[in-house]
Amino acid sequence: LADEIRQFMNPNFNTTTTSATTTNTKQQQGGGTLDAILLTNQQCIHYDNTPGVYVTRKSDLTKWKKAFPEAKVIMYRLDIPRECRDEVTQVLDGYGPWGWKEEGNNEEEGEEDGGMMTFVETGRPLTIEEWDEDTKSRVLQNGELPPDDEGMFNSDGEKDGESTAVVASNDNMDDDDEDEEDEVQTTLKLLKRIETRSTLRSLTAIRISGSKKDVILVGADGGCLSLLAFDTAASSANNNNSDASVTYKIIHCPTFGKSGCRRDTPGQYLASDPRGGRAVMIASTEKRKLVYVLNRDSGGNITIASPLEAHRPRTVVFDLVGVDNGFDNPIFASLEVQYPEYEDAVLAERKKKKDQEDRGKMEEERGHDVELGQHGDGYTKQLAYYELDLGLNHVSRRWATSTLRSACCLAAIPGGLDGPSGVLVGGEDYIEYLHEGMTTPSLSNGESKVTPKRLICAIPRRELHPKSKGVLITTISVLRQKKGKFFALAQSELGDVYKVTLQLSKEDKTVVTHMTICLLDTLPIGNGLNISKLALLFVPAEFGDHGLYQFDAIDIEDSAVKFTSGETISAFVKSGDSSEDAFYASSENVAAIAPKFRPTILQNMHKVFTLDSLAPVTSVLVGELAGNEVSPQFYTLCGRGPRSSLRILRHGLSVTELAVSELPGVPGGVFNVRDDRGTKNGKFHDRYIVVSFADATLVLSVGETVEEMGKESGFLTSDPTLACSALGNGDKDGGIVQVCPGGVRHIRRVNNQVNVSQWSVPGIKKIECASANESQILIALAGGELIYFELDPMSGNLTEACTRDVGTDVCCLDVGPVPKGKSRSLFAVVGSRDSNVRLLSLDPGNLLVQKSSTTLGATKPYSAALSIVDGSDGASELTMTVGLEDGSALRANVDPITGAISTSPSRRFLGARPVAVSRVTLDGSSSTLLLSSRPWIGRHGNGRHAMAPMSYAPLDHGCSFSNEAVREGIVATSGTTLRILSVGENGGNPLGNDDDEAFNATDVSLRYTPRQMCLLSAKVGETSKKIVLALVESDYNDHGAEEKRSMGFDGTGRLKTTSKKIGNKSNDDAMDMDEDSDDDAKNEEKKEEADDEDEDDINSRLTPIRGPVPSEKGRWGSCVRLVDPQNACSTLDCVELNRNEAALCCASVRFHSRGGESLLAVGTVTNMTMHPLDHKESHVVLYRVVNGNRLQFLHRTKVDDGPVLTLVHFQGRLLVGIGRTLRLYEMGKRQLLKKCELRGLPTMVKTLHAAGDRAYVGDMMQSVHFIRYDSTANRLVLVARDRSSRPITCQELLDMNTVAVGDKFGNVSILRLPGGADVGAIDVTGTRALWDSSREDATPKLETLCTYHVGEVVTSMTRASLVAGGAESLVYVTVTGRVGAFVPFTSREDVEFYTSLEGFLRVEAPRPTGRDPQAYRSYYAPTKHIIDGDLCDAYSHLPFETKQKIAEQLDRSVGEIMKKLEDTKNALL
Repeated sequence: LADEIRQFMNPNFNTTTTSATTTNTKQQQGGGTLDAILLTNQQCIHYDNTPGVYVTRKSDLTKWKKAFPEAKVIMYRLDIPRECRDEVTQVLDGYGPWGWKEEGNNEEEGEEDGGMMTFVETGRPLTIEEWDEDTKSRVLQNGELPPDDEGMFNSDGEKDGESTAVVASNDNMDDDDEDEEDEVQTTLKLLKRIETRSTLRSLTAIRISGSKKDVILVGADGGCLSLLAFDTAASSANNNNSDASVTYKIIHCPTFGKSGCRRDTPGQYLASDPRGGRAVMIASTEKRKLVYVLNRDSGGNITIASPLEAHRPRTVVFDLVGVDNGFDNPIFASLEVQYPEYEDAVLAERKKKKDQEDRGKMEEERGHDVELGQHGDGYTKQLAYYELDLGLNHVSRRWATSTLRSACCLAAIPGGLDGPSGVLVGGEDYIEYLHEGMTTPSLSNGESKVTPKRLICAIPRRELHPKSKGVLITTISVLRQKKGKFFALAQSELGDVYKVTLQLSKEDKTVVTHMTICLLDTLPIGNGLNISKLALLFVPAEFGDHGLYQFDAIDIEDSAVKFTSGETISAFVKSGDSSEDAFYASSENVAAIAPKFRPTILQNMHKVFTLDSLAPVTSVLVGELAGNEVSPQFYTLCGRGPRSSLRILRHGLSVTELAVSELPGVPGGVFNVRDDRGTKNGKFHDRYIVVSFADATLVLSVGETVEEMGKESGFLTSDPTLACSALGNGDKDGGIVQVCPGGVRHIRRVNNQVNVSQWSVPGIKKIECASANESQILIALAGGELIYFELDPMSGNLTEACTRDVGTDVCCLDVGPVPKGKSRSLFAVVGSRDSNVRLLSLDPGNLLVQKSSTTLGATKPYSAALSIVDGSDGASELTMTVGLEDGSALRANVDPITGAISTSPSRRFLGARPVAVSRVTLDGSSSTLLLSSRPWIGRHGNGRHAMAPMSYAPLDHGCSFSNEAVREGIVATSGTTLRILSVGENGGNPLGNDDDEAFNATDVSLRYTPRQMCLLSAKVGETSKKIVLALVESDYNDHGAEEKRSMGFDGTGRLKTTSKKIGNKSNDDAMDMDEDSDDDAKNEEKKEEADDEDEDDINSRLTPIRGPVPSEKGRWGSCVRLVDPQNACSTLDCVELNRNEAALCCASVRFHSRGGESLLAVGTVTNMTMHPLDHKESHVVLYRVVNGNRLQFLHRTKVDDGPVLTLVHFQGRLLVGIGRTLRLYEMGKRQLLKKCELRGLPTMVKTLHAAGDRAYVGDMMQSVHFIRYDSTANRLVLVARDRSSRPITCQELLDMNTVAVGDKFGNVSILRLPGGADVGAIDVTGTRALWDSSREDATPKLETLCTYHVGEVVTSMTRASLVAGGAESLVYVTVTGRVGAFVPFTSREDVEFYTSLEGFLRVEAPRPTGRDPQAYRSYYAPTKHIIDGDLCDAYSHLPFETKQKIAEQLDRSVGEIMKKLEDTKNALL
């Protein structure tokens, strides 16, 4: 067969003179060569025409290679038999299709090399694209490039715009030149939140060349690579605030692998090409890497090609980054370790004594890998370059080198014309610069010169850090300042931030000669460092609040603590050590050469904004413990280490109290009057605040100060005011209208003289209620007569336009606001005592004609208001809000054309008092203020209505307020006080974002990581009692507070700064000795002002500082804290525990022998280590609360069998979980007395609950056990256990037979004891055999009622009712700071509705990461009997056509579905 092939290629070939060494050369002109042999079992290779499959055998390949020694053998990766691996020249590894490609630059080059022919993966499907006539003409006749081959970059080869890592909005108040300059606040604002219903693994932003916007690449557990684009558009034409409607679009979501977070499924690491986003590499933890090529089509749309494989078996990846290689082929740098197979490891052990040259040759034949085990520890960490050849559409492993074994993070250095390219590698104690082809300068070592292999620099270390422990660099970020200038920021595991600069050669700017690392500041430990060109640094904290910082200085090399690569390498050369790796691996070496520093407050930056984060939440408690609030508070234990805190969450908006003033009586209303003459850049401020009393009116003038006005204002102050407003549209002063019970007063100012005209009520009737806007007044007389007035725009006078009798007494009315660009409101709402609300027309042709009405049932309206809100499509919508006497509020949409009221109004209970409704302006848009037993704010944004309470005392009356000092506020009355308030943090309103509900938090700083908390009832005096909160805190690998003080550690970092300031002050005092007393007084005032400024500056520079790291294992810092929830959770007492003793749990226990007094039981361990899990001893410590403010130690009881992780009060005794043992204790005089115990639990008791004679035990690995206490036999008996193994993290008792549990995999399950299961648990007769009662299969099993995958580790759960009179819900918190709730259904109708809605949304809802919602909620077990509320809430974000489609299938309207969703939320909050 070989001879026939030779004869076919070369007709002059002589078969009688075959020579295997010469047959592959061109002997005759026109002859050919066999370049490659392609073997595949998919297309088959046949020896003849008989069908069959060619089975590759090593003997066959040997004969082929002997006949054609220069021919390549190409096979697909999955088709290569194990014994044929050495014979295969090229392995096809990818999805195809493959093409035969010549690697030479031209045809002659390929002919000369002969072997420069290879198969490459094209990366594109073989499809036919039809060109239109214009494209054909341009390509075929004019010679233009085809659309697919157009250039990827614009003419200048640069991006069209700049990208920033932090989106910051500067909230600036406009000023005229005459006014003082206002302060500019830099804040972060949530623009969009997307529920992906998946586990996000990686994320990066790229900008395709030619585009002006970034797109987001997301790697998740859906087995897809998501490409998302965001679009920011103004929510409406008349919305001039910063709140914008942000939409996102799923551009591409190609599937590449299985779902789930698997070690060989790409998605864990994501890197993009820094130049134009030409390609992106997505990698798994082990083996697999895929490269996607990105481009733009002729229409400007982003296209993504089929993935190219860059897999490498037995390789573990630690980090991945795109290398800036200019406009050459994209390169990706991977920090990885290649480990040998087991067989290879055995062979390597047997061949240890083999010659080094032979072994190096073998490694070269196996793929030019870096030699494994250079450190003698079995593996070598490598930095590898993977190159994407855009011409061949192929990915190859271009270059690799060894690096530090502790290396864990990478950062790309600018390349091309902007820098030397390469990467920074962060490891333990060092940062290294690596790049292909780099050289390092030689150093002299006595007589000889030494050329080090590495360009490496040690980082400065803290003074108190132990010499035996290293400091790991966890993240590095690079900022390109301008062409050829850049710097990097690196953060260590302790939070210290370093600035890294590279010095380039003067001759060649692509050569790095020097590296300098200097200390910048100490910040909270972050998952990344996002540097903006606006001199801002955003730190997304690993745990705790995220921070936005402003740089004060960045060129700090001259004054900061620093170290250079030259000093580091010189230290190595002087040490005489022969191995660089061994020298740099020693922490003692770096401790001897690196400079030392002591962390302080921020020196080179200050914090400008804090983004709240609860992560991690370790425990939650819900209850009204403050004593003077209506709704319960959430008490959460958050944070870790020095950033730990107790946070009190209140459902509602935060309120800032700006001013409080006493009034002469109880007011009956408050109004604001706009100042048309005081407009400022089109913005109106208020001129008067009018307060109405039962028989008088108080007029307050608003200016620099608030002053009371008399008759000069023109107001009638001897009667109450029912309504007042400024008239006119702002261009022309129309005066002020005041409505009193006796008539309507029109107050105008002509030639600085007050001119008052009044319309009096005819007869003896009185005005019951009234409403006014800029041009319309509507009043209601006793008996139901309505009189309507309008402002004549020509004369400026009020004219009576229409009168109508509604036939019943009117109790409230509102004429509504005037729409922008209009002269009048077209509708008025009137509420009457017959429980009807009518909508009347104010159109000049149909004045006071009823357009629609709605019936309220048994209740009556109390107040009403019409509001103009921004709809989801940008158009304005008219909304009617009615406050009812039963404490609820009714909200309905009104058709702006016909005036029809929607048939499905929304109703919500707000409090026990009648609801007063008024319009206010917050964040530049119209909102509604609703006042009941608690104030509420309602606002329409992003296509839905959001309502949240205000965290403030009850208010009686309120309206909007604005002046130069308070841009958007509320003036309100409470009792006999007048208050001016600002709603929202920093004056902003969080409503209208994608937040479901608004919460505000108050935090109390803690000393260590909080572990658990419990409530105690403490006796104060002889009769009164007080509720206090006890917390236990502990930190592993940390010193106690006393040890830190003895070591000279200052956790605030203020010691050094304060000492400097004290020194400066003493010098100032010395200089001022000869000054007179007046100068002394002035200087004292200046000093006080300067001290205040210094204190504010110091507060913005405070940063949490981690304490010194202990040099040995098993060191703990711990304390027990007592706080007062009625006094802002202030600390009453804090007891520091003994050295290396850690408090892990606590409980309130009431021993019958102590008369039911509440004692605090604390479980502690001593010298506990985590790896391996071990401890020296465990104790149960009892404390007594004295006078409600102090902890008194009673006694300590040593326990055996394991650590104490949980305690619970049980029938007047203490039930303790100790390792695998459950033990019951009674109170003794000197220690606890053991009564009974249950041994042999599976692994370790993690959680405990008790009710009646039952105990509910959560095992750390084996789910829940129901235990019953037999009082007659004084023993604990196992009643039932779960059939599934669940690693329990928390549990909550729902009833005597039902318990809810959360496991460490993010699942929540509800388990129930089968009926009658506990009847046979205790053998009353004594006739049962012992072996029958102890059999495993004889123990009843718990039934699983519900299962649901939350997606995050649930750390704590509790039952609570969050609204007055509402049903209890199951509230849970997670390790990432999420607070959620499970709401029980009370009717079959709700179950059927939400089940159907969830089914439709599983299909219709967008999948940003390609993850199926049902598959995600069934991550470990199929979801059961729980509706995905987050998925149902996605209905409100769908396009209207999709909403309508789902509504038709549910046989409901869109409004009814939205109302149902809102009612369900209102039942919870």
